[in-house]
Amino acid sequence: MPYNVHNAGILIAIAALVILIFPSIRNIGQTQVGLVYKRFSLKKLSGSNPIAFRGEAGYQAELLMPGFRFKFWVLYGVRKFSWVQVPAGEIGVVIAQIGDPLPVGAKSAIYKDEFGNFSDVRKFVDNGGQKGVQRPVLPPGTLIPVHPVAFLVITKHRVHGLPIDPAILRILTREEKDLSPDSFGLIPEQLDVVRIEPRPHPGSDEMIDTVGVVTTFEGPPLEAGDIACRLGGFDDLSKMEMQTKSDAEIIEVMLGSKNNIHNNFQDFQKLLDSGGKIGMQHDVLLYGAYNLNPFLVKVELVPMLIVEQGEVAVIKSYVGLATQDTSGATFKYGSLVRPGHRGVWQEPLRTGKYPINPRIYNAEIVPTAILTLNWADATSKAHNLDRELKQIIAKSREGFVFNIDLQVQIHVPDTLAPRVISMVGTMQNLVNEVLQAAVGNHFRDKLQSMPAVMFIETRQEVQNKALALITEKLSVYQVETKGVYIQDVVLPA
Repeated sequence: MPYNVHNAGILIAIAALVILIFPSIRNIGQTQVGLVYKRFSLKKLSGSNPIAFRGEAGYQAELLMPGFRFKFWVLYGVRKFSWVQVPAGEIGVVIAQIGDPLPVGAKSAIYKDEFGNFSDVRKFVDNGGQKGVQRPVLPPGTLIPVHPVAFLVITKHRVHGLPIDPAILRILTREEKDLSPDSFGLIPEQLDVVRIEPRPHPGSDEMIDTVGVVTTFEGPPLEAGDIACRLGGFDDLSKMEMQTKSDAEIIEVMLGSKNNIHNNFQDFQKLLDSGGKIGMQHDVLLYGAYNLNPFLVKVELVPMLIVEQGEVAVIKSYVGLATQDTSGATFKYGSLVRPGHRGVWQEPLRTGKYPINPRIYNAEIVPTAILTLNWADATSKAHNLDRELKQIIAKSREGFVFNIDLQVQIHVPDTLAPRVISMVGTMQNLVNEVLQAAVGNHFRDKLQSMPAVMFIETRQEVQNKALALITEKLSVYQVETKGVYIQDVVLPA
């Protein structure tokens, strides 16, 4: 009898031991972490941080790493979470749920090198980490153990972590589904790596060269009068002028970018530390793939400026140093400025591809080859500037109505192209507002003062007088006239 009692006591002790110990052994998978929750403690969490660093009750700072781990189940609960994995071609946006509160007006948290890739909670808190959106993003291919309460990581198709924000919890309660980028005001496509590459032309197989126009959503306000941020302003251009640098040298600096300073807006903290401002950015992104934080940076793809052989681009600049007219007292049709100033640049851009921001630089393409303009049903296939020109309809002295097909050839010297644009605005204005009126009125007045037969018999003389008159008219706009040709005269029935 004593023997049986002894054996029963051993069995009971073993059973009690199994009940107490076996549930306390946790198997954490190879790409998992164990989030530990302490059920009770004499110490209480202080402040607004939800993580215990000193043995308080609640979520613990230390995670259980892969393998078999022991945590006494009566005192601790353990919940498993997958490591954060960012697929190829995507980024991960980090939101901290611990740390100091953001300063008033801030939209994202300051970043320090000590934070690394946010896998060390204690180091993040000890070095002054802040709650909210973190400025760096996790790049494609990232696979790291991140504390699921300390940080939420948003990827394209899922959100890693355990939300504790009441507003987020209400979303889950109401919609009864997992968190997604939509829960944070993002669309999934914003979590893709931003690619700047040639794009197909709408309606054709032609590929268009593109650049990325950047807008940032955080930083100090722009200086009064500025519409875009250029690191350091335009002081470097002012110094170049004092050093009597040429227009070509200044243009090279203007078209160059300072994106190397902040790694093409990928290092947003470096951008702000270097004097970056909120709003549109002066420098554009060139071909490549960029890991950009969608909470802080937006990119718009626009065509690159391409200047073909036989044309120049006259630049109208809306940013830069104050306007200082260089056209001289005799030029009374607007003003010209040196590159780097606001206004029409006195030096045009010649054949090449230029990565400039079209939101702050307007490029007017001016053909410098001889232009043929047709006053007829057909238009030139080379430039399409004469698309609104029609046959000239005139009436002779006897009342006969004539339709005249006319061809005029003009030439804009490349060195004078900025002056022409300063006077007329665009090449289309030159054709529609200047040439159309001068040519049409001349032939209507000439034919109205002549008998129909004389007009036909003296066609060459009429053509020569028209050449002289149009040459005089266009010389005011510094445009050369190379020829005026009456192609056809459609006689009345």
